[in-house]
Amino acid sequence: MTENIKIKRALLSVSDKSGLAELGQKLANHGVELISTGGTAKALRDAGLEVADISDVTQFPEMMDGRVKTLHPKVHGGLLARRDDAGHVASMEEHDIAGIDLVVVNLYPFAQTVAKGADRPEIIENIDIGGPSMVRGAAKNHDFVTIVTDPSDYATLVSELNDSDGATSLEFRKNMAAKAFAATANYDSMIAQWFGFADQGKMFPDTLPIIMSQPVELRYGENPHQSAALYLPNGPSASGIAQAEQLQGKALSYNNYNDADAALELVSEFRDGPPTVVIVKHANPCGVASGATILEAYKEALACDSVSAFGGIIAVNRPLDAASAEAMTSIFTEVVCAPAADDDAKAIFAKKKNLRLLLTGELPDPARSGMGFKSIAGGFLLQSRDNGQIAQEDLKCVTKRQPSEQEMADCLFAWTVAKHVKSNAIVYAKDGATAGVGAGQMNRLESARIAAWKAKDAAEKAGWDETRTIGSAVASDAFFPFADGLMAAVEAGATAVIQPGGSIRDDEVIAAADEAGLAMLLTGMRHFRH
Repeated sequence: MTENIKIKRALLSVSDKSGLAELGQKLANHGVELISTGGTAKALRDAGLEVADISDVTQFPEMMDGRVKTLHPKVHGGLLARRDDAGHVASMEEHDIAGIDLVVVNLYPFAQTVAKGADRPEIIENIDIGGPSMVRGAAKNHDFVTIVTDPSDYATLVSELNDSDGATSLEFRKNMAAKAFAATANYDSMIAQWFGFADQGKMFPDTLPIIMSQPVELRYGENPHQSAALYLPNGPSASGIAQAEQLQGKALSYNNYNDADAALELVSEFRDGPPTVVIVKHANPCGVASGATILEAYKEALACDSVSAFGGIIAVNRPLDAASAEAMTSIFTEVVCAPAADDDAKAIFAKKKNLRLLLTGELPDPARSGMGFKSIAGGFLLQSRDNGQIAQEDLKCVTKRQPSEQEMADCLFAWTVAKHVKSNAIVYAKDGATAGVGAGQMNRLESARIAAWKAKDAAEKAGWDETRTIGSAVASDAFFPFADGLMAAVEAGATAVIQPGGSIRDDEVIAAADEAGLAMLLTGMRHFRH
């Protein structure tokens, strides 16, 4: 194996022509013979470079609208022949095959074609065949052939040639080969996903290829002894916490990403609603409120559980201003997520060097489709994301007393929040703000009691005359299996309840609600979150 390989002959065939003319000129300066195809050859000639058409090499015309042009022994023989194998060299001489030392290829824009909403025939035509074949052939034979698939690597290629008198190093060729195989794997996965999901309409295809890239290594995982990294999905651009712009602060940790994602997902439920603030701690909301302004909503959300809010994550559905920034920086906060922030707000946050400020732009659509993944020992669980939503007209009142207009609004608010609380979830809400949140207990009764206890504790700390659960609405993410959980909410002062229903003891629970004078609404939809 030769460490450095002189580049004498190069094949260029690219869809993305950025940097192409400059690269062609640099190669020509090193005396490299250029071979090209179709539009790439035209672009190089337009730049004043001498180029041989692929048909001149193969002595065979391009045909079938360009579907067949590089699939020829004189191309693939030049790519795959080992120069240190006497049999390979003899075959090259016998069949008049010249070696190709460099391949610069990027593939038909399949993902972009799908993203723009093209019809099926156009999408099919943008499945590249010859390109991936050349990329794989060159990458396999990286001992002798250099493969470059990404225009961002052109500068490094030129630097290699300049440093080694027109040659590339084995280390560079290995790196480019690894990148090339990743590129073809990504390309094939996007095509397979399109065929499985979009073209055939299968929610769970027989094979599910998932390709991610652009890793950012994090300091550690949930705990210091664990390693962690953030990867971004390849394909059409996504919108979420991973794509947010970090304006300031320390690097985000694994837990920061997880908690910020929980906060953003919840606040996005209110993206078309009034100014709303979500405060999250350990992936659970500890305070949520809507108000006339972000500042007003923040104060109400903080009042729900100011103890848990310390060191928490804040997400808002409106741009941040100076007043809201001042309030949010008055206690220790790990991360603040917002669609935008004005200059005054940015200046205030800048004084808190460790606080991370994330600007998300438009909030994600809470009703969007998508898939969620969870690893288990030996496999992965896959499910559609919980985008279920309930409107007022979907609710069924099953008690003698109907809810008031305010109780109805608070029921819907509490239900929206409960969807994002770890099960078993109980949420008390009053006047568009959470009054108490009970999360992650092994039984619903304990969640109801904990939420009420936290509300009472908050009232005592604030010096209020009564706990905010008095006159509140309570949401349960799943049905009450017994009336005891409901009665705990009654003892806390709740006057309305919203829950899925569906228990074999629904009649018993409804009777208990009637006896207590509650209004009870059934959704017919459960929101477990584990």
